[in-house]
Amino acid sequence: MSATNTTSRLQKLRALMQSPEYNVTAFVVPSEDAHQSEYVAECDERRSYISGFTGSAGLAVVALDSAALFTDGRYFLQASQQLDSNWTLMKSGLPEVPTWQDYLVKNLPAGSRIGIDPLVFTATDAYKLETDLAKVGSSLVPVANLVDLIWENRPARPASKLMTLSTKTTGRTHTEKIQQLRKDLEKKGVAGFVVSGLDEIAWLFNLRGADVHCNPVFFSYAIVTPDYVNLYLQEKSTSADVREHLGAEVTVKSYETVFDDLRALSANLKANKQKFLLGARTNLAMAVALGKENTTETRSPVTDAKAIKNETEMEGIRQCHLRDSAALINYFAWLEEQLANGVELDEADGAERLQQFRAEQAGFVGLSFDTISSTGPNGAIIHYKPEKPNAARINPDLVYLCDSGGQYIDGTTDVTRTLHFKTPSAHEKRCFTRVLQGHIAIDTAVFPDGTSGYLLDVLARRALWSDGLDFRHGTGHGVGAFLNVHEGPHGCGTRIAYNDIPLVPGMTLTNEPGYYEDGKFGIRIENVMLVRKADTLHNFGGRGYYGFEHVTLVPMQVKLIERSLLTHLEIEWINAYHAECLAKVSPFLAKDSPGLKWLQREAVSI
Repeated sequence: MSATNTTSRLQKLRALMQSPEYNVTAFVVPSEDAHQSEYVAECDERRSYISGFTGSAGLAVVALDSAALFTDGRYFLQASQQLDSNWTLMKSGLPEVPTWQDYLVKNLPAGSRIGIDPLVFTATDAYKLETDLAKVGSSLVPVANLVDLIWENRPARPASKLMTLSTKTTGRTHTEKIQQLRKDLEKKGVAGFVVSGLDEIAWLFNLRGADVHCNPVFFSYAIVTPDYVNLYLQEKSTSADVREHLGAEVTVKSYETVFDDLRALSANLKANKQKFLLGARTNLAMAVALGKENTTETRSPVTDAKAIKNETEMEGIRQCHLRDSAALINYFAWLEEQLANGVELDEADGAERLQQFRAEQAGFVGLSFDTISSTGPNGAIIHYKPEKPNAARINPDLVYLCDSGGQYIDGTTDVTRTLHFKTPSAHEKRCFTRVLQGHIAIDTAVFPDGTSGYLLDVLARRALWSDGLDFRHGTGHGVGAFLNVHEGPHGCGTRIAYNDIPLVPGMTLTNEPGYYEDGKFGIRIENVMLVRKADTLHNFGGRGYYGFEHVTLVPMQVKLIERSLLTHLEIEWINAYHAECLAKVSPFLAKDSPGLKWLQREAVSI
């Protein structure tokens, strides 16, 4: 990875910031994690353009005499390589590093004017920041997106055609989902709800973007009240099939008209002393259009409903993971054979071939994210993306980490395996085994109702901690049903917010502990799991107990396992898991194929 020269771009941005029209001291380009708005992809692109950093989580603060990029531990190494000398890397989460909010309050001069684009900042973040800035005489100033104004030849916003989903894959009609949402709104005593999360809209209306690149969402808004449902779509997304699917209950309106409708609603709400519900991800512009006094904010009820999969969705998730596991096994068999024959392949070649193997599977629609195909030191870049001509040659003498996934009509996959194609060192084997022990600990966990992923996270780290090792990312996240590969509101990790959402049956969760040594290698093991009821001998307190069902079925490479570190129960788990991989995935592999032979060799008892 190399740094982009951002000098000219920053000069143009600062000139605009100082112009009489805007007159701001700093401009903030938010991140996915900071705003979770409907414009996530565009925010990533803007931040990448102005800073050169291409990671999926990072927030940029450009002041008149400084520029700072805030990102978390997943991207410390990547950001250090991609930022040029104009930028200061702020390693979020480290003790001496302020939050981006504190930075704006304490590091910029009192009386500063902080510019933000209200379309890409949540109302929640903006209102809190406004209060904090006021304490030092500074202010928050909604402006046009200044990065867009200096961006020459900026790609046009995509407009996607839509595909409609039947109950064969969703398990519920959109009418049933809307009825349930209305019941939730009635309980909350609100007049209606603005749905702004793109994943929420796709799920609620059983629609997906047909032009799938990683995430099958589409630009849209929705308003749901007891009396009507409006769905705001781009013209390209509106078709006779979509209208027929939605039926007379849903009124399709132009995407550009939503703010006019919100402003009209504002007057009615005020006159009738009613309130509208806004999800915590709703942007500031929408909140302002409705009027702050006319709204109440909470976690979106659609987010909560979407996270708990029904029986049809869960079965689809199981089935697509069997096919996806077969594709990954075919790829590993092919890659191993190519390297053994001396064929030179780079990381991008590997990613492309893996996509071809996935495309051979029934129901494949596209990738769920860009494949992380990484050899040796690139494996330590947690969200590495190989691109020609800079992709490294896959070196069989080094650890190889592959994190990948697919979008299928019946589910979404996300799987990571770490391999060595020759002889791993004792240190690499020990590190891999410690990661594997953490993975097993999460997989076999049994916990009472009310337990969150925040409380389980320690299980993934205990074995690593015993060697003084750790990793700087979460242990797990939810996964959508033919939707976003990172799904909330739940998760497993050190973020205290995860403690607010207990794990319940029907939720999906990845299990992905890891370990990374900068400049040397990366190790991660990831399966997707379903939360399920556990069959326990007792039921103390009558609460009920839960556990996990793994649906990813790709063997752990035996040559990387240091058996002497494992307990008897851990060995039993590996042997049982390998037997399950062999039994369930073999039918999806051609007879006498390299993939089947690879599976038979790798899925063995240790």
